[in-house]
Amino acid sequence: MKLIVLDRDGVINEYLEKPVAHPDEWVPLPGSLEAIARLHQGGWHVAVATNQSGISRGLLTLETLHAIHQRMHEKVNKAGGKIDVIAFCPHNDSEQCDCRKPAPGMLYTISERLDIDLSTVVVVGDSLRDMQAAMATAATPIMVRTGKGQKTLDNNKGLEHIPAYDDLASYVDALLAPKEEE
Repeated sequence: MKLIVLDRDGVINEYLEKPVAHPDEWVPLPGSLEAIARLHQGGWHVAVATNQSGISRGLLTLETLHAIHQRMHEKVNKAGGKIDVIAFCPHNDSEQCDCRKPAPGMLYTISERLDIDLSTVVVVGDSLRDMQAAMATAATPIMVRTGKGQKTLDNNKGLEHIPAYDDLASYVDALLAPKEEE
């Protein structure tokens, strides 16, 4: 099985300075839905791992989060793609859970649900937390410059070894490009 795990806000949809608190606020980034469709059509399974502290902070309910994710599923499906699993952490930093990125708990949950070794998985994110979670599980971290990505790259020396792409679509272009014979 080929699996890619995507962060949500800033990778699939526009990053807002506040949590996406209503389905209408969930706006896909240009090319992201088509990129997910190309992954699906190319034999990849797609999962999403997303910190959603807005729940613990009372900014949205679990029902609203499910409605947002339903909108995401519908948009991805309409583009010809599929998201196999969504894992989310409803906690904030002060709760010290094992699921909130940079902790790797959501990645372990996805691994268990899909019965896959995380060392074979690609994790695409736009934040230091995403990269730390990927590295903690031996997954392959990939940065995108959308969302908080460029700021993260500018502010965090030590990420130079992690490949960075303009957006999810450009990473998927590179991933799915035919490999040249040696």
